This record gives sequence, C-alpha cells and structure tokens, in this order.
Amino acid sequence: MADQDKAVFKVIINGPINRVWQEITRTDIPQKCMFNMRIHTPGNALKLGAPMQARTKSGKYVGVIGKVLEFDPPRRYAHTFKFTRFDDPPCKVTYDLREVPQGTEFTLTISDLTAGTKTAKQMIAGSKLIVNTLKRVVETGKPSFGVRALYVLFGILEPLNPKSTRVEHWSLEQTV
Repeated sequence: MADQDKAVFKVIINGPINRVWQEITRTDIPQKCMFNMRIHTPGNALKLGAPMQARTKSGKYVGVIGKVLEFDPPRRYAHTFKFTRFDDPPCKVTYDLREVPQGTEFTLTISDLTAGTKTAKQMIAGSKLIVNTLKRVVETGKPSFGVRALYVLFGILEPLNPKSTRVEHWSLEQTV
C-alpha cells in the first residue's frame, strides 16, 4: 500500500473500454471478475446515488453494501464499500478506465482504508485477484481454472456464511 489508507492496482487489458466497463458494472448475472457475486441495485441499473449490494451467486447472502458515488460511463465508477461480516469502517472503491493503444488501462483504487483492519487485509488480497481476473475475462471470456475452482468452493461453503449476512437482514436501501 502506498499510503496507509490507500491502495492502487493497475493493468492494461487487451480489449475495448466498453467491454471492460460492461464487465465491472453488470447487474444481470454474477460478475466473473468480482468473486462471482452479483450486484443488486434498484431498477437493476447502477446510477449515481443508488444503493448497491454484492450478493452471493445464489442471492442468499449479502457480502458487501455500498452506495454509488460517481458514475461516468465508460470512464469512472466509484462506490462506498463495507463488508457485511465485519464491523470495520467502510472504504471507497474507484474504477478508472482509459483507452490506450494496447486496449484499456484499468485502475482500481481503494481509499479510506483503515490500516490493520480485516477489511484492509481482504481488500488488498482481493483486489489483486479482481484485476487479474478482469483482464483474463475480457481477453479470453472466462476466469482461469484456479479462479473457477475457487468459485466452486465458494458455492460449496456458502452455507457457512454468518447468518447475519443473509439477505433478509440487509435491505437494499442500507448503504454506507
């Protein structure tokens, strides 16, 4: 982490900016690059000020809650981010996309991280996987075999999620 409260991850993706944008903002199916979770938001469309949740593939558990802070297709998307299983303060996640000769430069910035928290540790580790998986999904159409195996494991272990993260405990309007 460059600063104690910020982490930046960057990659060049050999694909058009609109394809990268589509993958990080999709709400119709689970996002292959974001731990196979599906984004839920009112009207099933992300927009400025909208609450959002990242739910497990089955839709039974809410892993993350947040609120859309910026939405400028296909260049920038930012939202608050709080894991439902931790009492840690929320952070901010920003996705910046820029067309470059090789395709799309994708930058994932996490800010307002509280050093030493479970959230900070998971965000740093998870962001590396997200960036690498996004690149692979846009360029090849699917995550690596290892990531696909991880997602199968997530499905098997899903019933072990804390009961407090079940969808009935989190209204869509709850944001941070």
